[in-house]
Amino acid sequence: MDPDWLPWHASPSKPTYTAPDGAVDAHCHVFGPGSEFPFAPERKYTPCDASKAQLFALRDYLGFTRNVVVQATCHGADNRAMVDVLKHSNGRARGVATVVPDVSDEELGRLHDAGVRGVRFNYVKRLVDPKPDAYYLRIIEKIKKFGWHVVIYFEAADLAEKWDFFTSLPVTIVVDHMGRPDVTKDPNGPEFARFLEFMERENVWCKVTCPDRLSKSGPPSYDDFVPFAKKVVEKIPDRVLWGTDWPHPNLKSHTPDDGKLVDVIPRIATTEKAQRKLLIENPMRLYWPEEVKV
Repeated sequence: MDPDWLPWHASPSKPTYTAPDGAVDAHCHVFGPGSEFPFAPERKYTPCDASKAQLFALRDYLGFTRNVVVQATCHGADNRAMVDVLKHSNGRARGVATVVPDVSDEELGRLHDAGVRGVRFNYVKRLVDPKPDAYYLRIIEKIKKFGWHVVIYFEAADLAEKWDFFTSLPVTIVVDHMGRPDVTKDPNGPEFARFLEFMERENVWCKVTCPDRLSKSGPPSYDDFVPFAKKVVEKIPDRVLWGTDWPHPNLKSHTPDDGKLVDVIPRIATTEKAQRKLLIENPMRLYWPEEVKV
C-alpha cells in the first residue's frame, strides 16, 4: 500500500445507536485482496487489502443486514473483486460497477445476474481522469435496458459546470457524499441551496455519507457535518441513503471509528420513521425492489 495510507480501524467501537432490523450499509468498498484481484495499472492510489470476509464481519458487528458495494477506483473497470462479494453474500449485497462504453450486453447481463444495479461516474480529478460527456452517454444507453441507475461522485465546485449534463440524464441518479459540500459554510447559504435545488428532481437521490471525509471539526461527533446531512434527509426523505464508506479510501486525516459513524445516524434522521426510510425502505426500493411489499 502507499506509504501514507491509513488502514481501516481494526477494532471499532460498538455503536450506541441500534439500527433497525434489515438496515442496509448502502456505500462501502472492497480492496483486493491484491494477490487474488490485482489493482488496476492506471490507479492513482494503492490501498491496503480489505476483503469480503472483513466487510461481512463489520456489517454484522455494526448491526446491519445488507451491503451495497461500490466499485473502487483502484480496481478500474475490473469488477471481479466487487462481484466476488455479491456472489458470496447469500443475496445480502448488491453492487455498483465501473464499465467502459464498449462493454458488451453479455457482460452487463452477467453483472446484473450477480447483483449489480448501477454504474458509477467519478468526476473527482485527484482520483480519476474524467471523460467527455459522450463517453458516459454511451454507457447510459447500454445500461438503461437493465434498469440500472448512475452514481455520480463530484465535488461542490463541479456542480455548476456539470449542471446541464447531470439534469439531462434520463436515468435515476444517486449523488455520492452530498456532492462534497464545504461544511465550514452556512448550510442555509447559496452554495448548498444550489445543491438542494438539484435534489428537487424526482430522479435524483443522495447519499448522506462521509462525515469523516467532509468534517473539519472532526471525530468523534463530526458536528459540522450534521446540519448539512439533516437538511438533505428532511428535504428528500424518500430518496436518501446512508453508508459507512468502509474501508475509507484516501482518507488522510484520521482512521474513522465505524461505530462512531453509525452513531451519527439518529442526529441526521431524527425520527424512527426517517431512520427506517434512510436505512431500509429507500435502499430496498432501489437495490432489492423485488423484495419490497407493495
